[in-house]
This record gives sequence, C-alpha cells and structure tokens, in this order.
Amino acid sequence: MFPPDRRRTALTLILSATALAASGCSGRVATVEAAPHANDPVCASAMVAMPEELGGEPLRPTDSQATAVWGDPAAVVLRCGVEPPAPTTDRCVTAEGVDWVVKDEDANWRITTYGRDPAVEVLFDKSRATSDAVMVGLGGAVSQIPAERGCVNLEDAEPVR
Repeated sequence: MFPPDRRRTALTLILSATALAASGCSGRVATVEAAPHANDPVCASAMVAMPEELGGEPLRPTDSQATAVWGDPAAVVLRCGVEPPAPTTDRCVTAEGVDWVVKDEDANWRITTYGRDPAVEVLFDKSRATSDAVMVGLGGAVSQIPAERGCVNLEDAEPVR
C-alpha cells in the first residue's frame, strides 16, 4: 500500500490523465477524404498551426491526415495536399499574405491557395462562415507553406507563347 501522500499523488495523476483523454475525444470525429498529397511534410507544418476556432466555430477531430473541420455540423472543411491550381482567370484574392482562388458553388465557397505547393483547399458554408473570417483566420497556418508565386492582374500577366 502507498503512504497517503503518494496515494493522493497517484490518484491526481490518474484523474488528470483521464480528463486529458476525455477532452481530446470531445466532439464527433469528422470524416474527410485526404488530399492526394496529404503526406507532404509541408502540410504537417501548416496543420500544427491551425486555429482552435475559425469563424466562431470550434476545431474538431478528423479521421484523415492533413485535414481540419470547424463546427458540428461542419461549417468549414480544410484539406492540405491538393494539386496547386494552374494559372487561371478565376477570381484570386489576397488575405494575410496568402493568395486564394475563389469559386462560388451554390451554398458553399471553395477556396484554394494559389502559388503554394502543396495547395490547401477549403470548402465552407456561406450561411455559417464568411470568406474574410476564413481567409484571415487561416493565413498564419497556410503561410507555413512557402509561396512560389502569386496572383496578378490580367493586365500585368505575361503573355503565354
């Protein structure tokens, strides 16, 4: 038998470990398909910098590598490791030093980093998150992936020969 002080210490450690385990499992695990290049080490740098909250929604656990989900049900879904978009005439927006190609898809926005390899793709519900909150909130994490090029105005683009 342990002396009373050691029993109290052991009990405290057991209760602390149980509380940590329970808090790590809070929230339903979101199922997200991993991107083709999710195992790229650069994605790991970005993923550890993801915010705990985005647009007022809490981060929750996912079941695949290099993915993140905020909200339950999901308001924002992120996948690192998608193919970088090719040069495009689609709308490109810069926020917090990160360039994003923006696509309007009915009830959702799909934004994909431009000029970073691998790229990060984010799908979010227009009614539950704003593009400003998402782009600004993810800027620090996505900046962990070095920019190789950026958006340009059509007038400033070099002609393709």
